[in-house]
Amino acid sequence: MCIRDRYWKVKPEDLDYSHYLPKFFDGIREKQDPYRFLAIQGTFDLLEHGGAKIIPVIPQLIIPIKTALNTRDPEVIALTLKVLQKLVTSANYVGEALVPYYRQILPIFNLYKNSTKNLGDLIDYAQRKKLSLGELIQETLELFEQTGGDDAFINIKYMVPTYESCVLN
Repeated sequence: MCIRDRYWKVKPEDLDYSHYLPKFFDGIREKQDPYRFLAIQGTFDLLEHGGAKIIPVIPQLIIPIKTALNTRDPEVIALTLKVLQKLVTSANYVGEALVPYYRQILPIFNLYKNSTKNLGDLIDYAQRKKLSLGELIQETLELFEQTGGDDAFINIKYMVPTYESCVLN
């Protein structure tokens, strides 16, 4: 049995976030282990321990996020959405700092927003692993709206016209 774990020689909070966080974000589109594992775990570790160091790096994260979303690979898109959810909840004002970049990262959301399975009375086991793109996109948009401040809804609605506010209702 193989146990996957990572050991940091330097604490994640002591790293240079402007150098490492964009590299880990760029790695989330990797498909081959151990690179995939390291990119995902490194990204989540840095987001968990980053705090205020994350906000100045946001402009550098947009291109890796956009590139990962534009792969149009459902597995990569689902992972990117989970990373975005973690990003906006990782520190105060990160959601507001992302609002100017919605026009670059939200177009792909519009393509997959309605990609939910209509199984009737059957069970979708992908729910448990949060792999349904339509539901992940909806959750991510709601988090964007909740953490993005006053201008978030207007910008989301501009890019995803079918989105309904979770805050205003």
